[in-house]
Amino acid sequence: MKAKLRFPVDAEWNKTEEAFGYELELWKRGGEITWWAFEPIKLRLAKSCFYTPDFAVMQADRSFEFFEVKGFWRDDARVKIKVAVKLFPMFTFTAVSMKAKRDGGGWKYEVF
Repeated sequence: MKAKLRFPVDAEWNKTEEAFGYELELWKRGGEITWWAFEPIKLRLAKSCFYTPDFAVMQADRSFEFFEVKGFWRDDARVKIKVAVKLFPMFTFTAVSMKAKRDGGGWKYEVF
């Protein structure tokens, strides 16, 4: 049974983001994290350049981690997350993608 989620009214979730939202809700209910939100923050990388992580998560130890959910990467997205890592070293940035069912399903994580 999937956890009940309340989606932000104006949020547009793709299926992978929605599936990861369910995963985060399970983590929250299990005590691994204390809070999560979809696109709650915009990070300024340069004068007119911003990066909006898909999910912000507060870990049980109160540290913050940003998750970027991807089916595939565009070059500019990978550059933006790498710049964000350099500018905001106080946060952890992790990319998440779904594993194929033939590979056992679940999630693949790439910590930057």
